[in-house]
Amino acid sequence: MSRINLKEFKGILSLAKKLRNNQTPSEKLLWEVLRRKSLFGYKFLRQHPIFYRVDKNWIDFYVPDFYCSRLKLIIELDGPVHLGKIEYDTDRDEKLTSKGIKVLRFKNEELIDINNVIGIITKTILKLENKL
Repeated sequence: MSRINLKEFKGILSLAKKLRNNQTPSEKLLWEVLRRKSLFGYKFLRQHPIFYRVDKNWIDFYVPDFYCSRLKLIIELDGPVHLGKIEYDTDRDEKLTSKGIKVLRFKNEELIDINNVIGIITKTILKLENKL
């Protein structure tokens, strides 16, 4: 797929900016760990649009909580809003996986043990590094 010019999709950029400016407490906590290339020097972006399909009449995109393009790794934090979206999230994850993107999901409650979450992310990064 050719590179998407995000300037053409101002509404999507506006949505992503709104999401970045309204982070949940869990997102803020994990962002402190991921920001500034803190994990093995990999750059993570917050609320960065990922386009799945673009044609004349339709744009299929997702805005994950965190994304590392070099590793093709998405990290999602699931709060109460996701309880009613299990089918949607599963479908989305399948589409992203089919594009070669790894999706890690954590429930907000799991961040109580942030060291465990960091450990899982670290193991995943090390596995993905071997595929680079």
